[in-house]
Amino acid sequence: MAALTYNPLLKKIYKVCVVILTLYIFLLSIKLLGHSFKLFGKGFAETLIQMTSNPFAGLLIGIVSTSLIQSSSTTTSIVVGLVAGGALNLESAVPIIMGANIGTTITNTLVSFGHITNRIEFKRAFSSSVVHDFFNILAVIVLFPLEIYYNIITRVAVQMEVLFSGAGGYKAFNPLKAMIDPVIDVFDNLFSYLPYTHIMLMVFSIILMFFALTKLIKTMRSLVLTQLEIIINDYLFKNALTGLLFGILMTILVQSSSITTSMIIPLAGAGVVTIRQLFPYTLGANIGTTVTALLAAMTTQNDIAVTVAFSHLVFNIFGIVMLYPFREIPIRLAEWVGEIASVSSKNLTLFIIVYILLHFIPVIFIIF
Repeated sequence: MAALTYNPLLKKIYKVCVVILTLYIFLLSIKLLGHSFKLFGKGFAETLIQMTSNPFAGLLIGIVSTSLIQSSSTTTSIVVGLVAGGALNLESAVPIIMGANIGTTITNTLVSFGHITNRIEFKRAFSSSVVHDFFNILAVIVLFPLEIYYNIITRVAVQMEVLFSGAGGYKAFNPLKAMIDPVIDVFDNLFSYLPYTHIMLMVFSIILMFFALTKLIKTMRSLVLTQLEIIINDYLFKNALTGLLFGILMTILVQSSSITTSMIIPLAGAGVVTIRQLFPYTLGANIGTTVTALLAAMTTQNDIAVTVAFSHLVFNIFGIVMLYPFREIPIRLAEWVGEIASVSSKNLTLFIIVYILLHFIPVIFIIF
């Protein structure tokens, strides 16, 4: 380990190996999760589908679960596992995916509180963080009714899956499937000796997924962000297209839209970038975060699971296409909220309470 400390090249090679290993473990955990849900039986699947058959309930579940675990990638990956295991159908899964987009934005806001001692900086940082909230909420307001009544997201996602399978997309994942399936059989045999095999296997696969994603994100962050800091001012925010593409690329690399957007908030607070420069970058992060679920779904070789993953991508693309011409709406709303919240500690406390309630009050509706 001493050699790794003093040799930057060896350190980078080590981190790349860790990324490859943790990515494999993550994909294995998704396949294992789907397998565990199959062991629950048909009755469990029917009960879960009935619980989420109401699209509003699915939307709220997506918001709350992602607010709690602070990772839309994790939420969508779990949904992919449920679908692959037959515990969720396509109609129930899509609203949960949409809700996950709203729940993932809390991290940005928490980061903005680091500037709370400086009113001007806090105003800029807070506005730059909640613009992500406003955009995702507006996207759901526009697209959720269209999905309920016309299935516009589902229909496009289904066609994308058909094109993907028709082009032989699943064949590219056959070698990976061959590497994963034997390991699934090993775990299946190991857990067969334990009581409540299906529950134990499900819990283990979720823990494994959290471990793999956390380690993957941490390692990718250390690999990528050091280089990013050098070029951030020269290239990242030159124009909207550059910001959008860089947001997509960064989120694919670090596998977390929360990290991609949160690391820019201090720069916004310091006045290095403006909310209008940051906005396209945030939208790019929305698209980039869909790659995790796509990888997970393609590993399952399940057409419905792949369709669900494509629906996340379609939702974010449609949101950008439909709302970007009206970008001043979320931007001005965010600036207004930032202005009011930064006026006094009383206003800030009120906004914190309202913000938390907006993310967690759906629990009441889910329960009752």
